Amino acid sequence: MKDIKSKMKRLIDEINFHNYQYHGMDDPQIQDHEFDQLVRSLIEIETDNPQLIQVDSPTQRVGAMPIERFTQIDHLTPMLSLDNVFSIDELTSFEKRIKEKLSIEEDIEFIAEPKLDGVAVNLLYESGILSYATTRGDGTTGEDVTHNVLTIKSIPIKLKSSSPPKTIEIRGEIIISKNDFKKMNRDNAEKNLKVFANPRNAAAGSIRQLDPNISKNRPLKFYAHGYGLLTDEDNYSSHYDVMCYLNDSGIIVSPYSEVVTGSKGCDSYYEKIDSLRDSLDFEIDGVVYKVNNISYQKRLGFVSKAPRWATAHKFSSVEVESKILDIDFQVGRTGTITPVAKLEPINVGGVIVSNATLHNMDEINRKDIRKGDYVFVRRAGDVIPEIVSVNKRKRRKETNKIVFPNQCPSCGAIIVRKEGESAAKCTGGSICPDQIKEGLKHFVSRKAFDIEGLGEKILDQLLDSNMITDTSDLFILNIDDLMSLDRMGEKSSQNLISSIEASKIISFDRFIYAQGINDVGLATSKSLSENFSSLEELINSEMDDLLNIHDIGPVVANNIMSYFRDRNKIENMNRLIDLGVVVIYGSEPDSQKLNDKTFVITGSLKNMTRTDVKGLIERNGGRVTSSVSKKTSYLLAGDNPGSKIKKADDIGVSIINEEQLSDLIKNG
Repeated sequence: MKDIKSKMKRLIDEINFHNYQYHGMDDPQIQDHEFDQLVRSLIEIETDNPQLIQVDSPTQRVGAMPIERFTQIDHLTPMLSLDNVFSIDELTSFEKRIKEKLSIEEDIEFIAEPKLDGVAVNLLYESGILSYATTRGDGTTGEDVTHNVLTIKSIPIKLKSSSPPKTIEIRGEIIISKNDFKKMNRDNAEKNLKVFANPRNAAAGSIRQLDPNISKNRPLKFYAHGYGLLTDEDNYSSHYDVMCYLNDSGIIVSPYSEVVTGSKGCDSYYEKIDSLRDSLDFEIDGVVYKVNNISYQKRLGFVSKAPRWATAHKFSSVEVESKILDIDFQVGRTGTITPVAKLEPINVGGVIVSNATLHNMDEINRKDIRKGDYVFVRRAGDVIPEIVSVNKRKRRKETNKIVFPNQCPSCGAIIVRKEGESAAKCTGGSICPDQIKEGLKHFVSRKAFDIEGLGEKILDQLLDSNMITDTSDLFILNIDDLMSLDRMGEKSSQNLISSIEASKIISFDRFIYAQGINDVGLATSKSLSENFSSLEELINSEMDDLLNIHDIGPVVANNIMSYFRDRNKIENMNRLIDLGVVVIYGSEPDSQKLNDKTFVITGSLKNMTRTDVKGLIERNGGRVTSSVSKKTSYLLAGDNPGSKIKKADDIGVSIINEEQLSDLIKNG
């Protein structure tokens, strides 16, 4: 048996090494048939000795069953976005702010790297073993894509480290190289399969497949560029040191990374990468600079959604000429009328663009945009299509200036524009079909009630058939209602009903956000939830109560007051509560049924986010910690639970699921 174990380990190490060289480094060391023979030898041994199969065996990467839905996992530390600079002056100002914050005069040492245009993911390794992988999501919570990430052979299941950290979140990009993309599209075209617009879309679509066998056949690669939680971070003095450790552990780090000094060093690096851009085998949209010194990073800290110690230097956007075929006027959730240019489809930076927002009438007049004009289009920040300017040399004499409508195109109500405001708004309110629809889309969105499977097409059908007229109607739908809709069978209808039921437990801040109050986003909703102990207290608040909250000014306060003085809005919220919606508050516990009980959460939960479960446990007197120990009362385990479940089992900790947690709260 000892000899068999030794042979298995040797084969695993050898196969993993060659996977790394081939898929990660593009530097194969052996012929394909030699590699295949190694895999066959390992499979034969594992078939005869299934009890000896190792967690990091390459055979464990494939053959996973398709999942029914994506679940969400909270990141241990937020995956923040980056602020941008677009010139050497802005880059110099960025370094100057850092120096002032640190009270130093010497030039800052940065680590610079290409900004890969891929899909951001977070890999969580516990004691060196891959526990799960998630998308970036909203920066706080992402989708569990472990089943697909396991098919990427350049990502090790087990780190090549003799003393891995207890916990490390590895951040990076999943991409498809240019050459692999061309080959994949060529092969797909020959097989009459989907042909993708660009490598990023292909990577994004691949990583969000329910069936991992589809992802397995896509040429995905992962490059690490940073980390989140790192339990032994104090062992490292620089970001570069951590990246070197990851590289030594079998993680491919961001290519072409360099340590540079000062804003001048950053700008020289930018010019070099820009000159190489077309010759690189992967898409990039700029470069990233990070303060290399970790202690400096900690001192600099963060603003609301971005670190102070890092920035992206974006490349100039590509501008392409197209023709405006028509102008549509769209009605938003709050009644704002937005003009949208319908364009002759054109490829802009690898993306086919046929629509571009014109923002408002002031913007139209400033740029003198007319129907039939030839215009220059770019993707702002390489994302949102916008019209830069008009090619007036091609303007035909018969073109006329755009006239903004006086009546809402959706409901016919009067459109008004308040003095001093750029936005024009429909006055139809709750009778405007487009406002109702957009409000419902917001209500069911991931950051609000998060009703999975309730997309725009189903909402359209529900509205058109008068099955729903407001948000509370969603909670009285039944299977028969849903099965009457196009392309809704019994299983899909049941899944949607289950999603609706699961959404009934919601935190106070998300409940507020879901209402769609003008100018009340996630941050303001969070502030309101922290300053009011109940929905009733918020509804009955006065102007002074709101103005005393940080970041809430007169305009936002007035919007909140107006919303909660609307009888129809109050009636709808009360109906939500009557229909079983449970709002989780952050004040006094609902009960003491979990008193003195300590919980650890692991794996992908089906019905609630980790944040909501944590709040639910704490609301009922329990406590949530991150590590399993003899003091742990229960391990709440979802799908793909990782190493914590083994530890819990070894020391006799009770392992429960979400349903059993609900039973504990109900019955004590």
